[in-house]
Amino acid sequence: MKSDLFASENLAQPAAAPGMTLQNAKSVKYAVNGEMFARQGSMVAFRGNLQFERKGQGIGGMLKRAVTGEGLALMSVRGQGEAWFAHQAGNCFIIDLEPGDALTINGRNVLCFDPTLSYEIKMVKGAGMTGGGLFNSLFTGTGKLAVVCDGSPIIIPVTAQAPVYVDTDAVVGWSAALETGLHRSQSVGSMIRGGSGEAVQLKLSGEGFVIVRPSEVTETAAAH
Repeated sequence: MKSDLFASENLAQPAAAPGMTLQNAKSVKYAVNGEMFARQGSMVAFRGNLQFERKGQGIGGMLKRAVTGEGLALMSVRGQGEAWFAHQAGNCFIIDLEPGDALTINGRNVLCFDPTLSYEIKMVKGAGMTGGGLFNSLFTGTGKLAVVCDGSPIIIPVTAQAPVYVDTDAVVGWSAALETGLHRSQSVGSMIRGGSGEAVQLKLSGEGFVIVRPSEVTETAAAH
């Protein structure tokens, strides 16, 4: 049988070493030798001797689900084998965290990560309970984290002289050393839609970077 479908870049090759690699722009392959963690429902295929188990999030996770109606539901993957992860054909990126690094990521953008990383849900400081509160996932330690983003992400440097204001529905994550707060402004869009005319952005200040996706969350996307 012949087809462009069977081009070499589409074929899954045996893993050269344990851990995660990009299968392609839309999926991540993880060669499991022990344990790893992934977003529930993100596994699209696997081979080998692997077990999947729901992972509890503790009080922080329960609080997030209760307040916002959403949460980062995780599963642990244990054993020996290979698994592929993806989410709604979003673009996948692998981030290497080194000692001293701390990265804040929106739960909806987490795909999978090494067990050597520490993970906890945090309420964003300065964001209060506006709109049901703003919770993100703080990753620290040494290891790899795979994130997924609708479209091509925009990386914006943040400096002490130039804080960055981001739509809360568009923010993917930021370097955890940044100071956070809420900024209120008038929004033509919200006035056209019959809203109060007031929009709220996340203000990030200090030295670091912010990752933004080139679209707001739609109601359909937020439901998944």
